[in-house]
Amino acid sequence: MKKVDFENGQITRNILQTALPMLIAQVLNLLYSIVDRIYIGRIPGSGTEALGAVGLCFPIIIIITGITNMFGLGGSPLFSMALGRGDRRRASAIQNTSFRLLILSGAVLTIVGELFGRGLLLLFGATENEIPVSLSYLRIYLLGTVFLMVSTGMNSFINSQGYAGIGMYSVMIGAVTNLILDPVFIFGLGMGVRGAAAATVISQALSFLYVMHFLRSAKNKHPVSFAFHFPHAGEIIGLGTAPFIMQFTNSLVQIACNQVLMAYGGALFVSIMTIVSSVRSIMETPAFAITEGTTPILSYNYGAERPDNVKKAVRVMMTIAVPYTGIVWLLIMICPEWFIRIFSSDQTIMADASHALHLYFLAFIFQALQFSGQTVFKALNKKKHAIFFSIFRKVVMVVPLTYILPHIAGLGTDGVFLAEPVSNVIGGIACFTCMLATIWPELNRMKKEGS
Repeated sequence: MKKVDFENGQITRNILQTALPMLIAQVLNLLYSIVDRIYIGRIPGSGTEALGAVGLCFPIIIIITGITNMFGLGGSPLFSMALGRGDRRRASAIQNTSFRLLILSGAVLTIVGELFGRGLLLLFGATENEIPVSLSYLRIYLLGTVFLMVSTGMNSFINSQGYAGIGMYSVMIGAVTNLILDPVFIFGLGMGVRGAAAATVISQALSFLYVMHFLRSAKNKHPVSFAFHFPHAGEIIGLGTAPFIMQFTNSLVQIACNQVLMAYGGALFVSIMTIVSSVRSIMETPAFAITEGTTPILSYNYGAERPDNVKKAVRVMMTIAVPYTGIVWLLIMICPEWFIRIFSSDQTIMADASHALHLYFLAFIFQALQFSGQTVFKALNKKKHAIFFSIFRKVVMVVPLTYILPHIAGLGTDGVFLAEPVSNVIGGIACFTCMLATIWPELNRMKKEGS
């Protein structure tokens, strides 16, 4: 696949050349967890209960993803800006620091998770009934933490060098392996949820090896090293705090939802939330790929002081993201059962799950505003704005609403699912409006000073 030319290429073409392979990679990346849930939900006699038990592990998995994003998505915009300025030495130092931070934090998270997994699951809403299944999945899954973090985190740097195709292949290798191994381990070997976790670890290891092969090859103009040296770590963590908080607050939301749903609806509604969260993961992926695919173009042109290109990239991003989220909303309103059947064939939960999906996706179109605003702030190194809006939508709004709404007008479990659309509307409008009010004037000044 041809390398993307950030220096001379046309903006729309660059975005599509970056976003489409990233979309395929993100969809394939989803298969690691989504395929697990599809097969787990069909374990004879215990699929729904097993799905809920694995769902209780999500907060820990989300935190791992958040820390991966801190170093990957925090470092890659700085890397792209350095390339835009022609400072290759700084770009190499940033990439190496992110690489080392990913390995170190992955090792630490593995140890902490293995030692304290049981206590964390109890803290996040599990009961003694769910612990055996949840813990058996988690302890195996954690063994692949370093593989997951390096292969996912360094993908951002591969894309930032214009090798979106290689980034896509690195994910494809693991996803296809996981798709093949899951039914063999879960059903063929009778391992159940432990088999799903084992298949995931093996798949992540193969992706890791492919990424490492590229990073050590001649194609990578910024070779990685394992030296215990962390220049620019403060800048990376500072900018990466926003994507970390986005994931960490997702974990807080998942904890809150599990706790409240267990109180109002029991384990059945935790299983329904697992299905709803899985559908959201699928439907968010194209929007996330579009916005993240725009990030290197935004960062490179901002570093090269080309404000008109930055503006055009934002407009192209919105032209794709807004119609997409509108189509998703329409499909889920018309036929929620299509999406639910991906994860469960249990007809006893279909009515409740369809109703929950309708409520949860009520204002999905506003996600395009949130994603786009956050992407621009992050890509242009506006740390304070990116962090603020990460906290605002989830911590300030969703978590409190998850606890408050069930008590209002007898909403009960409906209140949990309504917290998301309320926050989408307010948070999405606030984030995008602030982006226009702060970034556009700066780009206008940059153009005036450069003319």
